[in-house]
Amino acid sequence: MTDIPVRVRPEIAALPSYKQGKQAGARSFKLSSNENPFDPLPGVVEAVQQATAFNRYPDALAGRLRDRLAERYGVASDHIHVAAGSVSILYQLAQAAATVGDEIVLPWRSFEAYPGIVTVTGATAVMVPLTADAANDLPAMAAAVTDRTRAIFVCTPNNPTGAVVTQAAFDAFVAAVPSDVLIVLDEAYAEFVTAEGAVDGATVVAAGHDNVVLLRTFSKAYGLAGLRIGYAVGHPRILDVARSAGIPLSVTAQAEAAALASLDAEAELLERVAAVAERRDRLVARLREAGWDVPTAQGNFVWLPAGDRSLEIAAVFDAANLVVRPFAGDGVRISVGEEESLDLVVRAAASVLS
Repeated sequence: MTDIPVRVRPEIAALPSYKQGKQAGARSFKLSSNENPFDPLPGVVEAVQQATAFNRYPDALAGRLRDRLAERYGVASDHIHVAAGSVSILYQLAQAAATVGDEIVLPWRSFEAYPGIVTVTGATAVMVPLTADAANDLPAMAAAVTDRTRAIFVCTPNNPTGAVVTQAAFDAFVAAVPSDVLIVLDEAYAEFVTAEGAVDGATVVAAGHDNVVLLRTFSKAYGLAGLRIGYAVGHPRILDVARSAGIPLSVTAQAEAAALASLDAEAELLERVAAVAERRDRLVARLREAGWDVPTAQGNFVWLPAGDRSLEIAAVFDAANLVVRPFAGDGVRISVGEEESLDLVVRAAASVLS
């Protein structure tokens, strides 16, 4: 770009900004952002309404939430870091770990923010293709590690394809990676996983790997996407340097109150997660019956491997009042939304194959 009036890093000037899922009109189903189709859990709205000290800064460490999460994972509170969504922590960890001349290994295609996060640090992204079943290829990612590697992102269930890493594969991966390389286990959609043998963040935390940081979010299963709150579990010193690279006071008191209330509504959460997972599995089965080679889905979304037709097929969905997320040249991601949307999704998906 030549029209920027000041000197900026050319790689940043060339970097496209993050594009969220397209917004939907009143008559459309928004299936583009992997949002929870349910209203906030019981007690959440009331908790936010009571957090009215807008003239005061929030607790910078979200201490009450850290304590609750520490109890859940069986760790001390200094093993928990809370930030404005798990993606914020990804940025912080990358900034703390890598700079010019370093490398960060990541799966591809995966969460679209990953390459940009690496570019902002000045490091080089080493993008490792997925396996044939659309999962992170952990042996290939371990083989891609060099003496320049500072961090590795593992995304499971992988966004946007939905496939998971197994616990056995992750354990072998950790054993194969040098202990001074940061491994970020990004489990934004973990609550929706029903597959036996899938990696489980709580198990990883209990194993005590000092170089592994677990990421979770309240945006997806808990339905707090609009309040921006997520957390990490890991070694205290790693989390300290992440905080040093972050923006102070970025988690509002309202977000912390909502997260605490959501944790209190565990029974309702599990019911909703089960409903979405069952809806997802039905949708996968029906799409396969229609002729699509859909990977096994373990998040709250499904993946159509549409290749070069991705933008064309997304336009067909849009015409049917279904807002989906195309990734040019690769495929189309469809969030699992309201029950009423399923027939429309299957109908639109079948129409582009006929």
